Amino acid sequence: MIFNSIPFAVFLPIIFILYWACPAKYRYIFLLAASFYFYMYMNPKYIFFLLGTTAVSYFLALALESAKDVFRKKLYLSIGLLALIGVLALLKYSNFVIEIAGLPSPAIQFMLPVGISFYTFQTLGYLIDIYRGKYAAERHFGYYCLFVSFFPQLLSGPIGRGDVLLPQLKKKRTFDISQASYGIKLMAVGYYKKLVVAGLLAPTVDNIYDNPDNYIGLVYIIATIMFALQIYCDFSGYTDIAIGCAKLFGIELSENFKSPYFSRSIKEFWSRWHISLSTWFRDYFYIPLGGNRVGTFRHSLNLMATFLVSGLWHGAGLNYILWGGIHGLYQIMETLLGRNKKDKQAKRTPLRDFCFTLLTFGAVCFAWVFFRANNLSHAWRIISLSFHEIGNFHNYLRTAIICLDMSYAYMLYLCIPVLLLMIYDYASLKINVIAWLSSRKPWVRYPVYILFLLIILLFSEKGVSTEFYYFQF
Repeated sequence: MIFNSIPFAVFLPIIFILYWACPAKYRYIFLLAASFYFYMYMNPKYIFFLLGTTAVSYFLALALESAKDVFRKKLYLSIGLLALIGVLALLKYSNFVIEIAGLPSPAIQFMLPVGISFYTFQTLGYLIDIYRGKYAAERHFGYYCLFVSFFPQLLSGPIGRGDVLLPQLKKKRTFDISQASYGIKLMAVGYYKKLVVAGLLAPTVDNIYDNPDNYIGLVYIIATIMFALQIYCDFSGYTDIAIGCAKLFGIELSENFKSPYFSRSIKEFWSRWHISLSTWFRDYFYIPLGGNRVGTFRHSLNLMATFLVSGLWHGAGLNYILWGGIHGLYQIMETLLGRNKKDKQAKRTPLRDFCFTLLTFGAVCFAWVFFRANNLSHAWRIISLSFHEIGNFHNYLRTAIICLDMSYAYMLYLCIPVLLLMIYDYASLKINVIAWLSSRKPWVRYPVYILFLLIILLFSEKGVSTEFYYFQF
């Protein structure tokens, strides 16, 4: 079941009403059943992978906590890592390995359950935390099942932490209308990002990136910028809906995006983009490798290894690995040049901020080419021919307009939602826009709410019932 579908529009209000009508001691059972139904709606077979991951991590966590010596702790943790990562690798990467090795395709094709990368990493983090003694293992199997399968975050995160999410699930809550109201408004922002911005940009991006031989020059740059906005709105839109949806049930999920395209460095970008995954790799991969507490060369290797694995997590393809490697190289270059340290010491000016923001956005967009391209040859064509005939700027611009096959009116039609998004994101760096607007007088905020809903209805014809981009990961 996807958030932008009619079944979910029916599912959520029913679950919301019944949840709060249900006696407090049974609410977790009801929410767990709803989460299982939500997941099985897409494919009933997926539930076996979810339950298997849940059971393995639950019992191994108890074994880890009760182990009397370090050897047994390491043994149980190793079993958990091998079991969980092994299943994920088998389902997600077996065909990739076979293709790279030049072997014939197997007779049996493994299905990839949606969301498996997310809930596998959530349970891996939980096991490692128990191994480190960060908090006690959860003994109530029902609550632990809900921790893994809580439906708002199940398919694409944010990746939850046991010490943050589990206590909330176990806490007896009373309905808070202000929290629910905020959740609905945040969901509306998410639907705006997904249905309006991502929905309008996706067809053009798909047409150009799926058929790059039909285009040349500036149109590649335009399509890449459009994809950067599309994937951001698609994924952060999902996150906004997930966080807002959780608030309806009194649950606070972790923030996953903080206006990342206004970052002034790649390091800052990754502190604002897919935060739950970035911090997961930092805490469970990068720091155990030694982080930045080692020599310069080893630190560079740690950065590169982290981003290569991050690229591989996103997809079984050389283009994803290369995308991760490019970001690893960016981080190494910034570290060696002392870019982030110098930036902190330098005097901030609007012009300086604008230049570094533009430079960072350009670097991120360059890497997005490899992420979105169907193969490396397509990516090379797009990069090598993006500036074809730029010396004759009039023809360079004219060719792009012809290739896009859009009227000036439609271009303006596309720009309006993007401009509103940029204003919202920039304002979000300074204030909580939703909370600020909610505190305005009724004659101010209600016309804004109505206008916002009208914009979603007017512009969202392209994005309804299309899957979210990160479902494939």
